[in-house]
Amino acid sequence: MNSRHRDIVAVGASAGGVEALRALVAGLPADYPGVVLVVLHIPREAPSALPSILRRSGPLPASAAIDGEPARPGHVYVAPNDRHLLFLDGRLRLTRGPSENGHRPAIDPLFRSVARTAGERGVGVVLSGTRDDGAAGLAGIVARGGLAVVQEPDDALYPGMPRAALTRVRPHHILPAAKLGGLLNEIIAMDLPEDSAPTDDALLEAEVTIAGLGPLTTDELPVAPAGFGCPDCGGSLFEIGDEPTPRYRCRVGHAWSPESLLAEQAVALEGALWIALRALEEKSELSRRLAGSRDRPITSARFQELARETEAAGATIRQLIEQLGSVPDPEPAPDVR
Repeated sequence: MNSRHRDIVAVGASAGGVEALRALVAGLPADYPGVVLVVLHIPREAPSALPSILRRSGPLPASAAIDGEPARPGHVYVAPNDRHLLFLDGRLRLTRGPSENGHRPAIDPLFRSVARTAGERGVGVVLSGTRDDGAAGLAGIVARGGLAVVQEPDDALYPGMPRAALTRVRPHHILPAAKLGGLLNEIIAMDLPEDSAPTDDALLEAEVTIAGLGPLTTDELPVAPAGFGCPDCGGSLFEIGDEPTPRYRCRVGHAWSPESLLAEQAVALEGALWIALRALEEKSELSRRLAGSRDRPITSARFQELARETEAAGATIRQLIEQLGSVPDPEPAPDVR
């Protein structure tokens, strides 16, 4: 691969992303000389049919990434289920590193690895999806001299991810998905300027190491406790980075953007309320049974009062569940059949 061209393309997509990915690969020419690395958020237990979909959609060969495989030009590599896809020293690496925003594979680990390894040769592409996945990793690619490309939000089935990327970085290109393949071909044809190599980024190096299951924990980094708990493991979260919108990692590496963390906290809160309601309903039922027992005529009134109090508390919990009904909907699973 020519080191003077932007030939390493990392693409991140989620809900609505299959359609965008099909449009992107359809626009790539058969002789495209770059490497295309794709992460689509999929359920961990469901094998992905995305490689076969992309093979049928465009002229380039597409396959599920294999750990340790050299990255070949003119090929599309897709992250398999339940593995992060990383690009390290010209090879593909699959890991069961800590999830990011509840996902594995996740977009940001791929983007960071491309930023670290490819530098100015890297191109990050954010496609359709909800929430703000990919925005932090895209900023890392730009910081290392790479290019940022974002699908036009109005063109995306789910514009959340493109919009989040636009608020985080100033992208070099914003286009509909159908025009992205042609754009990538134009980008790779341009010679890179003879600039100096980007400076080292200790935090970027550390986060790539964590994603690769390296022997490093977040508490070893120069980060401060955030005062929140990790939705994945319950551990304490640390605040990452000095950017206007911070991110969070627990000691073992589970990572969250503010939007994803808030959504998971809402889910956990509703779950706790349902547990409380179940306990109150059982207590009320038991109290009424005890109140009706012939063996306890003296205490019957006390048990009836306890049942009424418990039912009133249950009604309050039901009202809270209704009031908190704005819990964000879970991200729709991409259709990769």
